[in-house]
Amino acid sequence: MNQTLLVELVTEELPPKALAKLGDAFAAGLFNGLQSRGYLEADAAATSYATPRRLAVIISNVRAASPDKAIREKVLPVTVALDAEGRPTAPLVKKLAALAAQTGAPVITPDQLERAQDGKAESFFYTYTAKGSLLAQGLQAALEDSLAKLPIPKLMSYQRQFGHAAGQTVHFVRPAHRLLALHGNEVLPLAILGLDADRITQGHRFLSQGALTIDTPESYVETLAVKGKVIASFKDRKENIRAALLAHAGEDQVLMPESLLDEVTALVEWPTVYACKFEDEFLAVPQECLILTMQTNQKYFALTDANGKLRSRFLIVSNLETAHPQHIIGGNERVVRPRLSDAKFFFEQDKKKTLADRVPLLANVVYHNKLGNQLQRTERVQTLAGKIAALLGGDVAQAERGALLAKTDLLTDMVGEFPELQGIMGTYYARHDGESDEVALAASEHYQPRFAGDALPTTATGTAVALADKLETLVGIWGIGLQPTGDKDPFALRRHALGILRMLIEKRLTLSLSALLRETVALFAGNSNFKDPGADVLSFLYDRLRGQLRERGYAQNEVEAVVAQQPDTLNNIVERLDAVQAFAALPEAEALAAANKRITNILKKIEGVEAHGAVQNGLLREAAEQGLYSAMLLLKPQVDAAFVQGDFAGALKALAQLRQNVDAFFNDVMVNAEDEQLRKNRQALLAELHGMLNRVADISKLAA
Repeated sequence: MNQTLLVELVTEELPPKALAKLGDAFAAGLFNGLQSRGYLEADAAATSYATPRRLAVIISNVRAASPDKAIREKVLPVTVALDAEGRPTAPLVKKLAALAAQTGAPVITPDQLERAQDGKAESFFYTYTAKGSLLAQGLQAALEDSLAKLPIPKLMSYQRQFGHAAGQTVHFVRPAHRLLALHGNEVLPLAILGLDADRITQGHRFLSQGALTIDTPESYVETLAVKGKVIASFKDRKENIRAALLAHAGEDQVLMPESLLDEVTALVEWPTVYACKFEDEFLAVPQECLILTMQTNQKYFALTDANGKLRSRFLIVSNLETAHPQHIIGGNERVVRPRLSDAKFFFEQDKKKTLADRVPLLANVVYHNKLGNQLQRTERVQTLAGKIAALLGGDVAQAERGALLAKTDLLTDMVGEFPELQGIMGTYYARHDGESDEVALAASEHYQPRFAGDALPTTATGTAVALADKLETLVGIWGIGLQPTGDKDPFALRRHALGILRMLIEKRLTLSLSALLRETVALFAGNSNFKDPGADVLSFLYDRLRGQLRERGYAQNEVEAVVAQQPDTLNNIVERLDAVQAFAALPEAEALAAANKRITNILKKIEGVEAHGAVQNGLLREAAEQGLYSAMLLLKPQVDAAFVQGDFAGALKALAQLRQNVDAFFNDVMVNAEDEQLRKNRQALLAELHGMLNRVADISKLAA
């Protein structure tokens, strides 16, 4: 009979950062294990539960036994099973005896075998019905497999203290205390980790009514919540915390990154939110420092006003619900105070030394043993940032100053304590030192974009330093042979490449990719460890560009039409793609793309078409070639003007008017005429047409 299945493992506190994955893996392992063994109906579904002290899963529509199964087993090749006279050989007799023992048949004779083609030879086969097994048997195997494959950060070894397994050494992520297994209202006889299954579970360590008896899987969640004060579902507990934080925040904004919510959810079974305070004097410290120490060290949720300014009030998520929370609130306020005092001390100490004074100390920080120290790297970035600023018409001195100071906050106490604040603290300290706002912002902006979707630098100086920093890393690391391989990219070169591309595209920078790479490669002149990777890096950038543009929603052939031309500047690449997309929707597009592909193939076979010079009107003999050339001459000024104005869609739309002339040309004109003059003139005509058609993009890539 089909019933709902519940399996729960109660343990000591599980690693909070791994809990969500452990819960999902435990549930998926049991579900997949039972499914592969034939115990689940087609509409069976699993629900995962994970709390700080338990992993559990409820699976619907689970059979009490797996169904009988017809098995066709190969016995032996005929040439091995029978001798020359067709009599059974000793290997066949032995095999049949083993099969009889395996299947429970009293005896199996050769005439019960099926003789059938097996590849190029013939073999004997035996078909029998394998009886299904009880759920407990399959679940035991699935449970063992699931626990063995859990993504456990680190195994513990411990000895069981009680029961028949007392003294047994067990290996698991944390000591396990109870095993619960119910199919409907029946306990399944499972045993694992030195535990025997029953229907007893444990609730909240302090708030529960005691050991809890679970009657059926359907009553599990409610029994835990009502009697055990445990919200079993990780997702429900997380949303409960989110709602409570928002309610307590009132008109303030609560800072609750998903990673912090996940970690706190993994620390509590019955979450209760309380509001706490710290002294206003700490608000003189950069709020990023206070927020980070509260989130990282204490798992607290900071509050800001509507303008994003930090409040001296913060929220905690406790595992204890009480009508008198003063002790909980007071204890947490006392705990946070030393942390905030440390942040204040670091900030005051760091301000005693300017960032400029720290620059020489970068020589003591190794960047890479083949590329020198951080000071040498800073000097390279400084040189490149100045050149980029000049190309952009920006302030060269500001860019060079920003690059010089950008990494110096790595030497401060605050960043030493909180590496996540690098760049942010540089901006604070630079402003304190009296640096210009652009130089100060470059300290934080040169890291941007840090990840997909992150903001880009807002200032010209920040942009120049960010490009220089990423280019120096990409080219330098690649140049010493540490380019990405497969899924390994320890220096985040893919992220650096994507950041470069985003800045060039989204900020519409008219910078030449090839020129940027040449300038960057020149920075490493004289380094014997460095080999010029310019061509490989350029190819790498174009590959990243293809992926980035596909993520924006463009089709692969549309992207290829533009990127295949290896555009050296990317400031108008989106407009080109939009134009290609619009052109592809025109009724003339398919025929013109196919014709362009044909032209491309013709020209590939011809050496030195350019040497034939311009098209000679007097050599255009056929009406179709005369018509095509006239149409091209008529359209050329319109296409050129549209291209110069950046109206790429207009340029392509104008070219669509050539469709009938191109069709007529290929229908009526033989390109490879016997007359050399005619042949070369027609090839020149096609070369000129090819140039017009591909000025915006290689539309042949749109051809099916």
